[in-house]
Amino acid sequence: MDTTQTNQRRLERAKIRVKKIKGFYTHLLIYVVINLVIVYINIQNLEPGESYFQYRNFITLTLWGFALIIHALTTFLPNFILGVNWEQRQIEKFISKERDQKRWE
Repeated sequence: MDTTQTNQRRLERAKIRVKKIKGFYTHLLIYVVINLVIVYINIQNLEPGESYFQYRNFITLTLWGFALIIHALTTFLPNFILGVNWEQRQIEKFISKERDQKRWE
């Protein structure tokens, strides 16, 4: 494989990675803004002397927070566990197996 194709594949992988990271940061920003609005609304709707610390005030924050954590793990963790070039190695492995099978046919 020549260097032009290799560089083009690296560029494509980098673009995909940047798009995933941008998607995560967008999700994080929306999470923060929406939850701040929800906290503000909940504070405005409190009765005099009522505590803010009730389970109903934290349902959205908690459930959406778990979804955000999963999004972060799928965005940042695959390269940590599988390695940076894992996808490329797997593709090359499958191509090699297919090439070897055709030799024996």
